[in-house]
Amino acid sequence: MTQQQNQFMSTPAAEAAPAPVSFVAPRRTLMGPGPSDVHPRVLAAMAQPTIGHLDPAFVGLMDTIKQQLRRVFRTQNELTMPVSGPGSVGMEACFVNILEPGDTIVVCENGVFGGRMKQVAQRCGAKVVAVDDPWGRAIDPAKVDAALTQHPDAKALAFVHAETSTGALSDAATLAEIARKHGVLTIVDAVTSLGGVPLEVDAWQLDAVYSGTQKCLSAPPGLSPVTFSARAVEVAKQRKTPVQSWFMDINLVTGYWSGGAKRAYHHTAPVNALYGLHEALCLVEEEGLENAWARHRRVHEQLVAGLEGLGLKMLVPAAERIPQLNAVMIPDGVSDEAALRSRLLTEFGLEIGAGLGEFAGKVWRIGLMGQSCTEAHVQRCLDALKSVLGR
Repeated sequence: MTQQQNQFMSTPAAEAAPAPVSFVAPRRTLMGPGPSDVHPRVLAAMAQPTIGHLDPAFVGLMDTIKQQLRRVFRTQNELTMPVSGPGSVGMEACFVNILEPGDTIVVCENGVFGGRMKQVAQRCGAKVVAVDDPWGRAIDPAKVDAALTQHPDAKALAFVHAETSTGALSDAATLAEIARKHGVLTIVDAVTSLGGVPLEVDAWQLDAVYSGTQKCLSAPPGLSPVTFSARAVEVAKQRKTPVQSWFMDINLVTGYWSGGAKRAYHHTAPVNALYGLHEALCLVEEEGLENAWARHRRVHEQLVAGLEGLGLKMLVPAAERIPQLNAVMIPDGVSDEAALRSRLLTEFGLEIGAGLGEFAGKVWRIGLMGQSCTEAHVQRCLDALKSVLGR
């Protein structure tokens, strides 16, 4: 036997891989900034057999979902569809289709997600004019008006309707009216607002609006409903430069999401996720959109009363709060807020959110979104907080 053969024969055999074990998700009560609890009907819908993304039955479902989204967005916009990806993909889809290098855009920043809008606009090569407001407060319309007056070359105004990082709700109708006065488009983050508070795309004449499925719609994360006005679509069609993202170019993807049975292949849509979105939208329609708005407001008021009864203080003034995202000041006696949230999760199966940005370690974010917005959720949260804070 040669030395080489001897070396090969003496090499120890690879250790056997451990037997695979399927993942079993723990049961949680989701009361953070998203995702929210998912109804069993939505989970059951997603468990149906997968079919082809060009199957006639699936094409029919696509048309139904578009109609459902138009109703929840309160719009007749032809280009209304779910983008394959989370809300951040919807955000980029709106920006990259409207902005070209050298364009000027006014971006409102009163929290983390306004700052993210600014970063995306800069990556598009746009000149960003920032309108800064204190975190935890609504956007000041007077500042927006002044910025657009000072920059008559602006192409668009971008703002977050419901700032998830702070719980502040801005006056989208007034901001859109100011934008129209100056002849600019609006790009609106409605990730947390859609389905939870009034959002009137047509009545307010909003141009490019994006959201997410995992908040007040209570579907799993991974899809981003978007809607583009006819004016925004025309701007995208008349671009002088190609959209920087092939995947998010609405001039291409609409060939797949356009009406009728004949579709141009663009990408393989997440079939089962769209089953889930359809069922979640059915639940919204069964309740009634206005009833859902009222429920979020009513349950929010119950939560605030209970939190104040525990001696906790809210971050945002009452007139500017998002009912479905409640930022609560961490009391002085809590030295390790992360450990407290960990106890809520391990002992009570309850998830609440940490603060972001300048409010990291200073606030908790308690979500009341979609299926997680019930009196039972409020009581469970208050009982758990009372227990852990009392130690």
